[in-house]
Amino acid sequence: MDFAILALRSIVGIVFLAHGIKHVINREKTIRWTASIGLRYPRMQWFFMAFAEIGIGVSFLAGFLTPVGSAGLIAMLFVAFWTVHRRAGFFVSARPDEGYEYVLTLSVIAGVVAYLGPGRYSVDDALGLTEGLSGTAGLTIALAGIVAGVLQLLATYRPSGTG
Repeated sequence: MDFAILALRSIVGIVFLAHGIKHVINREKTIRWTASIGLRYPRMQWFFMAFAEIGIGVSFLAGFLTPVGSAGLIAMLFVAFWTVHRRAGFFVSARPDEGYEYVLTLSVIAGVVAYLGPGRYSVDDALGLTEGLSGTAGLTIALAGIVAGVLQLLATYRPSGTG
C-alpha cells in the first residue's frame, strides 16, 4: 500500500512540478492565456499559478503537508474546470478546450491520497504527522480546496461579456 501511494503521489507531483516550471518559463504566454480565459489580474494569476503548481508538486513528491497540497491541487483544478474544461464535456479529446476528465481524475487522486495519508515513504510520516493529517481530517482539508477555488473565481473571474 505504501508503494502504491508513493506511486500516486510521485506521478501527480511530477505532473504539477512540470506544469509549474513550464509556466515560469513561458511567463508571457501564460499571462496572456489567463487573461483570455476571463481571469482578472493576469500577472498575479501567473505568479500564483506557477508557484502553487511547483509547491503542490513538491508537496506530493515529498509527502509533506499532503492534505494541504491536495487542497491546493483541488482549488487549482476546480478553477481550471470552471474556466476552461466544463463547456467541452467529459472527454479530454474534445477539442479545442479539452474536457474535464483529466482535472476530475487528478482531483479524485488528491482527495484519496489526503484521505489515505501519504504513506510510510513521506516527510509527513517521518515527522509523525500522518495520523493527524489523514482520514476524515485529511479529506476535509483537501476538500477545502473547493471553497478556495470558488473564492478565487468570485474574486477574479470575469468571462467575456460580463464586465
